[in-house]
Amino acid sequence: MDLEKELRRAVDTGKVCFGFKQSEINILKGNGQLVVISNNIPKERGERVEHIASVSEIPVLKLEKNSLQVGSLCGKPFPVSVLVVLDKGKSKILAAAKKQ
Repeated sequence: MDLEKELRRAVDTGKVCFGFKQSEINILKGNGQLVVISNNIPKERGERVEHIASVSEIPVLKLEKNSLQVGSLCGKPFPVSVLVVLDKGKSKILAAAKKQ
């Protein structure tokens, strides 16, 4: 199972929020099935997202890609340092993330 394909399928068929502020809001509300973080997110923001996700019991996946690559992978014309999968849609992203 290809994690990158499943992430793109989640973006296309499910519901995903992009960006630090929106992700933080959704994680604090307990919304979300998975948090995805790029490898070049600023350290303080990465630690904050990981902490609030652990408190909310939402799994965190650290990709070995920078924010430009994650944005491109999601079909977005902008860098994406963090995103939250709110609804996985037709993807198998949760199973693919557990294998990582």
